Amino acid sequence: MPSNVEIKAKVSDPAQFAQKAAELSQSEGTIIRQHDTFFNCSQGRLKLRDFMNGSGQLIFYERPDTDGPKLSRYSISHTRDPQILQVVLSEALGVKGEVKKERRLFLIGQTRVHLDTVEGLGHYMELEVVMRPEQTVEEGQQVAEDLMKKLGVSKESLVTGAYMDLLLKGHKET
Repeated sequence: MPSNVEIKAKVSDPAQFAQKAAELSQSEGTIIRQHDTFFNCSQGRLKLRDFMNGSGQLIFYERPDTDGPKLSRYSISHTRDPQILQVVLSEALGVKGEVKKERRLFLIGQTRVHLDTVEGLGHYMELEVVMRPEQTVEEGQQVAEDLMKKLGVSKESLVTGAYMDLLLKGHKET
C-alpha cells in the first residue's frame, strides 16, 4: 500500500502562504475543486472524491489522529462516474458527511503542498510527503518538518484529524 507523511495546519494568511509555496515550487500552483463524500466504515476512512468534471477517486486511508508529521497509508481507485458510485456507496454504507473545498496544489520535491479553502472551516494547508520505497518514516517526517519551517507553519497551527472530523466536531470558519 502506498504511503505518505502528512501534516495539516490552519492558515491565518493564505496569500502569504501561497506566495511562499509559489516561490519554493517555482509555480503558481494548480486549482482543483473537490467534493469529498465520507462513508461509514469499520476502520480507517473511506471517501469518494468528485473532481466536479466527470472524474473521481475512491480513497481508503489509515493514519493516526495526531498533530505533526504522521504516516498515512492509502489505496486509490479511479472512477469516471463518481455520481453513480456515490449513490451505490451511500446505500451500502451510509454517509458520514461531506467536505467541499478548493485546493491549490504546489509540488515541491517529493511533497504535495495543498492550500485549501474548505467550506465551513476556512483556510488550511496540508503537506503530503510521498514516500519512496527505500525511505523511512523518520526521513519523511524530517522532510515535512523542514518544509514546515520554510513555509512558516508553526507547531501551534497544526491540527489533528481530517476536515470531516473538524466539521463533525463543529469547528467554524475563522
